[in-house]
Amino acid sequence: MELIKIQTLLNAQVWAGEENLESEVYSACGCDLMSDVLAFAKEKIVLLTGLINLQVIRTAEMLDIKAIVFVRGKQPTQDMIDLANERGIVLLSTLMPLYPACGILYEAGLQG
Repeated sequence: MELIKIQTLLNAQVWAGEENLESEVYSACGCDLMSDVLAFAKEKIVLLTGLINLQVIRTAEMLDIKAIVFVRGKQPTQDMIDLANERGIVLLSTLMPLYPACGILYEAGLQG
């Protein structure tokens, strides 16, 4: 699924990486524990999380995560936006809670 479709489905704001919205992801991971993301994440995923700190961007970088969606209206800090832009990671935010956001993506065909 293209990231632009995820942005549309979740009515999400783009904070970083707008030039990469045509990138494809194959699955999604909804999690606030970065240790779980490290243990279970696959390639070319979109991470949905309510955690706002630089560690989220660093984790995404290590695992080649293409995009991060911040849920519950959370907004990344400028440091996070700058780092994501440097690393080519798309940052989005949605007002939706984590569970409904994951459900919408699943119903649209994105696997877990």
